[in-house]
Amino acid sequence: MAFAISGGRVNDAYKPTGAVSTSLRLTDTATVAYQDLWKTQPHIRTVVSFLARNVAQLGLHTYRRVSDLDRERVTDHPLAQLLAQPNPYTTPYRFTEALVSDLAIYDNAILLKVKLPEQPMALLRLDPARVTPTGTNPFVPTGYLLGKQSFKPEDIIHFRGYSPVDARWGMSPMETLRNLLSEEHQATLYREQLWRNGARISGYLQRPADAPSWTSPAKERFRSQWQAQYSGDGSRPGGTPILEDGMTYVPAATSPRDAQYIESRKLTREEVTAAYHVPLPLVGILDHATYSNIVEQHKMLYQDCLGPYLQMIQQELALQLMPDFPDSDDLYIEFNLSEKLRGSFEEQAAQLQTAVGSPWMTRNEARARVNLPQVDGGDELVTPLNVTAGGQASPTDSAPPPIEAGSARALRAVEG
Repeated sequence: MAFAISGGRVNDAYKPTGAVSTSLRLTDTATVAYQDLWKTQPHIRTVVSFLARNVAQLGLHTYRRVSDLDRERVTDHPLAQLLAQPNPYTTPYRFTEALVSDLAIYDNAILLKVKLPEQPMALLRLDPARVTPTGTNPFVPTGYLLGKQSFKPEDIIHFRGYSPVDARWGMSPMETLRNLLSEEHQATLYREQLWRNGARISGYLQRPADAPSWTSPAKERFRSQWQAQYSGDGSRPGGTPILEDGMTYVPAATSPRDAQYIESRKLTREEVTAAYHVPLPLVGILDHATYSNIVEQHKMLYQDCLGPYLQMIQQELALQLMPDFPDSDDLYIEFNLSEKLRGSFEEQAAQLQTAVGSPWMTRNEARARVNLPQVDGGDELVTPLNVTAGGQASPTDSAPPPIEAGSARALRAVEG
């Protein structure tokens, strides 16, 4: 099969938009940057931090494929050493946490390959809000611009999500949450103004039409006294209103119940969580949570929720970083996911005991788990007498052997 269409013809016909969004317009007068939304919107920060922290605690290991059935972990290869220490200033945990946070906030994460005096090769995080892709290729950037500094694609590791607008740059999930975040922004402003005014009920004063003429000094005096009495903080606000000239106070505020403030906050929290594909009970939304479904959703977390993030990071590092190292043809990178899916110690112990049919840990290994010193003879595996080859399946299975039918009848006859 032949490929007849050249890439140049596609590039000429399909130009990138060149529009890179780093902020969200919430109102006609308020445009907020993505990083400021993370800083000010508690639901955004809760979900983003949840994703980043759970991925960061997984170790990113390097393996060599020996055969189809065998592999070995590699620790002395330059690639493994780089992942173990991305740069002299950042731990692997903080490095991965920042990477996943950028993906969750911007749908883009950018790493710069650099050489430092302390390290022949290092990876530094670049803020996606300050980086702009350049070039006319509609599929990949031909350069990256940071301020006045331009970088080549081979100097950058670019993690990006999907965007129907520009294939070169991901689109933040916050764009989808624009309306909800706008409502939350307005509700926060309302609540802030309410408490700034002493949380008093809003309204207006109605003065009778036949009231005496109100001079400007008298009007200003009354206004100043009213504000000092019923707004702000201190000891005076909250007293009983004193009205003049037959005035009446007309409430004109919407109560939190009428505004469904609690329901809207709850809806925002759930919609933000759903937009990031996180199970609701795992971020504290326990309306329909039970012990059993929380346990199952915790298992699903590293399969359906974090699995795509892990796979993206592994494949992008294999594509954009691994070719820079020699002797890397049979290497691959993988998160140590098995540590999170093994279950509790009791579950692991029961599974291993059932699998091997006998004890699987020495006394010294057990003492090391509780930080106790070794003892003489503690390196021998103690096997109970009731566990032999072809005998009992478990050292905890101490039931007597079954009685045959003839022996059972004889025993009943003796007892009778």
